Amino acid sequence: MQKRAVEILKRFLVVAVFSIALAYFEAAVVVYLRAIFYPEGFTFPLSKFGLSPLWKRLLLTEIGRETASMLLLAGAAWLFARNRKQRIAFFLTIFALWDIFYYLWLKVLLNWPASIMDWDILFLIPTAWASPVIAPVIVSMIMLIFAAIILYRDAKNKTITVYPIDWISFAVSSVIIVTSFCIAGSHISQTDYRTHFYFSLFATGSLLAVIQFIKCLRQSSP
Repeated sequence: MQKRAVEILKRFLVVAVFSIALAYFEAAVVVYLRAIFYPEGFTFPLSKFGLSPLWKRLLLTEIGRETASMLLLAGAAWLFARNRKQRIAFFLTIFALWDIFYYLWLKVLLNWPASIMDWDILFLIPTAWASPVIAPVIVSMIMLIFAAIILYRDAKNKTITVYPIDWISFAVSSVIIVTSFCIAGSHISQTDYRTHFYFSLFATGSLLAVIQFIKCLRQSSP
């Protein structure tokens, strides 16, 4: 049992290093993009977002890069893990640390964000996602906690029982959270953009995921 736990811990540490390095790559790309499109400073509302031919061409490139990033995260989780539980946990870990350290690296490189309430473009697939920085960080912290519990139980050789209805509930919570980001993303060029991120909708999706995870733990074998 102890040997299994040590092995998982070693893998987790390697995953963490990988995630932090990947976050630097992500932050470096953003440094270049902001230098190209926002040399005067990256501030909301983004009045120039997607308007020029250069914007449109590079947006397609950025969408491709984001797709490649997701495949890279999934591939890394698959390679680092020994079973399905670890694959899920390591994907959550990589995504969470990647996102958290992305903002930490941007703080180091650009001294941005000035506060966790600063707004950011989060994703572009299938449309622009936007929100205050605190929102994706909260999601990442939840994912990291889920991953830690899954790995801890795996180290103890304990399962987590997840029924089909549970997967549906997790999917619904994810859709609610993404919808809150996409609604805000559709208003990033408007002066009242702040009013279009609905914290209540975001909190509903996040709370649903947490409640569902606790339910899965309670229905699992002791």
